[in-house]
Amino acid sequence: MKLNTIAKLCCPFDKHDLQLKVVAQDVEQNIIEGILSCKTCKRNYPIVYGVPIMAPDEYRQSALEQPILDRWVKDYQVDPAKLLG
Repeated sequence: MKLNTIAKLCCPFDKHDLQLKVVAQDVEQNIIEGILSCKTCKRNYPIVYGVPIMAPDEYRQSALEQPILDRWVKDYQVDPAKLLG
């Protein structure tokens, strides 16, 4: 996902700006893995393989997102709690 595309996104729930925390980028500075966070409603949206996952809460399942966070720990040595905090 290109950085200029991220700048155009907003929280789908309250329309506030999102903050980006990068986990991995490619050589062209595109975001491969990361988290978009809304400070207002405290929602977090992972970016997985360059795609932001911005599904409504009722369609999100932590059991499906946990393997992504586990992979980030293994592959990138990142603490997901610090990204979400």
